[in-house]
Amino acid sequence: MEITVTGLNAISNPHLHAWDWRVSLYLFLGGLSAGLAMMNSVLHVRKNGRLAEGDKAAISAPMYVPIILSIGMFFIFLDLESKLHVFWFYLTVQPFSPMSWGSWGLLAFYPISIMYALAMFPENKRSLLAFRQLQELSIWMSRYKLQLAAANFGMGLFIGIYTGVLLSAYVARPLWNSALLPIVFLTSAMSAGAAFMIIISSRKQVKLFFTKIEIWMILAEMVMLPLYFYGQYIASDAQRESIMPFFTFNHEYFWYGLAMLFLVMILPIALVMKYMEITEEHGEELTSAALFKMNLSALMVLAGGLVIRLSFVYAGQLSHL
Repeated sequence: MEITVTGLNAISNPHLHAWDWRVSLYLFLGGLSAGLAMMNSVLHVRKNGRLAEGDKAAISAPMYVPIILSIGMFFIFLDLESKLHVFWFYLTVQPFSPMSWGSWGLLAFYPISIMYALAMFPENKRSLLAFRQLQELSIWMSRYKLQLAAANFGMGLFIGIYTGVLLSAYVARPLWNSALLPIVFLTSAMSAGAAFMIIISSRKQVKLFFTKIEIWMILAEMVMLPLYFYGQYIASDAQRESIMPFFTFNHEYFWYGLAMLFLVMILPIALVMKYMEITEEHGEELTSAALFKMNLSALMVLAGGLVIRLSFVYAGQLSHL
């Protein structure tokens, strides 16, 4: 069967966007849950777990991981054309299909993240668990904290990379077809995870610890993004043309140029703020002004991660071989 599209309107010509904001949010929330899993694993093994003692993020962060991932999965479910056919993903394993790897990986991520959350539940807080069986399971899981932390970190690493692999596997979309894209998305995911930990943590030591991690993550993003665009620029003509929307400030590509301008501004500003936060003299407790600056710079980093996903998903569908 052959279909010929002859419409001359904004919907069918010149570009067809099969993926929209729902996929972008899925990639962002999936990356955020992956980065958060990695960061809370680091929190619980840092100084043999002493850094996590007394901080509310030690309990809440592991719980947020499956919740955030579930919200992201809800958005990708909304994007499915035939929603009742989702079970087909789990009736086969395709070793060379990124979607098959991702589907099974996400399925494995849920029980690991839940077991990790139970294992890291503080002994004096286990009475908060609603069911006695959960309390007993938490006690049993706590014997394997290090193993579960390693598994949780590994699954976070896998999901963080997968969100980029999902796009980079599309050869027909030159903007996405880059080996650096999974690394860009992983770096952004880890940065978002550290930013989220800064927002939800309660102790000064924990906030400053993740602020230091955030500085390195922002620096990594500021290195990876130019390298990615440079790699595209020196590659084929199609790949060079695919990045032009980000550097062309006309009416057709205005939002892509604005996204690039936003990233060029937001990342250095957040980096400077983070550096000022760790070099300031703080008392026993952070002042309200210091907390405001920390949370504001963390929100800026999260906004940057969302802009990266939105702009790459939409701009990638403008490009073609």
